Amino acid sequence: MKARTDIILVKIYVDDIVFGSSNVKLCEDFVKDMQGEFEMSMMGELSFFLGLQVKQSKEGIFVCQSKYCKDIIKKFEMEACKATTTPMSTNYYLRADEAGPDVNQTM
Repeated sequence: MKARTDIILVKIYVDDIVFGSSNVKLCEDFVKDMQGEFEMSMMGELSFFLGLQVKQSKEGIFVCQSKYCKDIIKKFEMEACKATTTPMSTNYYLRADEAGPDVNQTM
């Protein structure tokens, strides 16, 4: 008997399904089975899922959160902030800036 080497990976989150396989036929069969049981629409190649950007190429699949990071920087109005290395020095002490603007504690 020949060993099977193809796999299908399925990720389900609430009502979202992401799947892929080393064999196109496995994906086609999976879609057919799922559409037979559930109302399902195909959205095409995965490019964004749960805050993750997904880039697929011949070299591999790459995942990043650069858009998420940029959105956070914009949300907290930090576009003009000066960059620094991390982690911050451990012997640096933060002091209250009494003359500075009040901080929105809910943010």
